[in-house]
Amino acid sequence: MHIGCTGTVQLCINMSNAKFEVFVSSRNSQYYFRLKSGNGEIILGSEGYVSKQGCLNGIASVKANSPYDSRYQRKNAVYNYTFNLTGGNGEIIGRSENYTSLAGRENGIVAVKRDAPAAPIVDLV
Repeated sequence: MHIGCTGTVQLCINMSNAKFEVFVSSRNSQYYFRLKSGNGEIILGSEGYVSKQGCLNGIASVKANSPYDSRYQRKNAVYNYTFNLTGGNGEIIGRSENYTSLAGRENGIVAVKRDAPAAPIVDLV
């Protein structure tokens, strides 16, 4: 059961105020999504999509794959810790921001696992 879910049917409530935002880049006119935490920090961002539906499909994949630790690729460099979220096919479906500590990166993963499954989608297009 996800955090914020209750009962055997797993009624999920977005208790963290996290949200997905869908937007179009003014540079390349592609669609992107970002997952923002309740405090407004971007905790996951997408690659560009040529269609809005493709972008929405990417969000659905994040929601489906985010609870599983095996879907996270952790990257380590000196004072630069990141992670990628992958789908069942191994393709990257979301990338984290840069973290200056290992603990910060792990907290970011916890936030995505907790928030993504129930986060609403806000269309900024």
